[in-house]
Amino acid sequence: MTTQKKHTVTLIPGDGIGPEVTDAVVRILEATKVGFEWERYAAGAEAFEKYKEYIPKDLYDSIERNKLALKGPVTTPIGGGFASINVTLRKKFELFANFRPIKNLPGLETRYPGVDLVIVRENTEGEYVGIEHEVVPGVVESIKIITEKGSTRIAKFAFEYARKHHRKKIHAIHKANIMKMSDGLFLKCAREVSKGYPEITYGEHIIDNTCMQLVMNPYQYDTLLLENLYGDIVSDLCAAFVGGLGLVPGANLGADAAIFEAVHGSAPDIAGKNIANPTALLQSAVLMLHHIDEHAAAEQVQRAIEKVYSEKKTLTRDVGGKSGTREFADAIIQAIEEGA
Repeated sequence: MTTQKKHTVTLIPGDGIGPEVTDAVVRILEATKVGFEWERYAAGAEAFEKYKEYIPKDLYDSIERNKLALKGPVTTPIGGGFASINVTLRKKFELFANFRPIKNLPGLETRYPGVDLVIVRENTEGEYVGIEHEVVPGVVESIKIITEKGSTRIAKFAFEYARKHHRKKIHAIHKANIMKMSDGLFLKCAREVSKGYPEITYGEHIIDNTCMQLVMNPYQYDTLLLENLYGDIVSDLCAAFVGGLGLVPGANLGADAAIFEAVHGSAPDIAGKNIANPTALLQSAVLMLHHIDEHAAAEQVQRAIEKVYSEKKTLTRDVGGKSGTREFADAIIQAIEEGA
């Protein structure tokens, strides 16, 4: 499989296990013979040490120029420190759609076999706008923002995806029984958009009930449409159905740019030990390949992943194997070369 086109990609290895899993994924992608040029940049604490900026201007410029980035995990301090790199980049480039497919890998036993869900999360509004202030000592006010533009835009994304990929059902997830204006506006927009897609069944569930229903029977759902905070929580919950955050892909998509990323943490306790699992970032790279219309390569990598998991010989420890990060990547590359 060859291509004449070169794809220039901004590469953000991240920290902790990020550089290890990123290097593994880059090796695998290059084994597809798709032409890549990588512009590598640090972000977060590492970038601050070097440049006194958490997101260097050169990194912003690279994404602006390439419209495409692959990103490893970056640590976000809890309760202080610098702002989330993920959230900052999503806002900067208007990456309004967070897209996470949740699907079992063959050969990996879980409590919920055969799960096939799509999580579509609004990525720029809600509680994550980060507008907070202390009213008086001991009292903090946090503002949630929902707009008609943002809600309509993410609903159209979900329904267009469902139509293109022959998904049958979308549920909008909300708490409009309590937050009648904000979540009510989100539902109003989703309902209006749904009218243009009569072939797709539309439903609405309250967020707390949805979490219970998912744990009881995830098979009743197909595509979930959620506001920012709800989507963040539910997408992690659903990842547990298929083996955890170390396995599921993530994409942040906008009208002009896209960032594909591992959704798990940076796991500094195992960094540098050659035991991290690169599957999440690798499956995110598969989404990236589809995004840049390298569909044959995307399918080849996905088949190689499924072959290696089915054989169970070279899996990492987190999924019951004994192999390291590099050995797992070598097995994927071998499967690609053998025409998996």
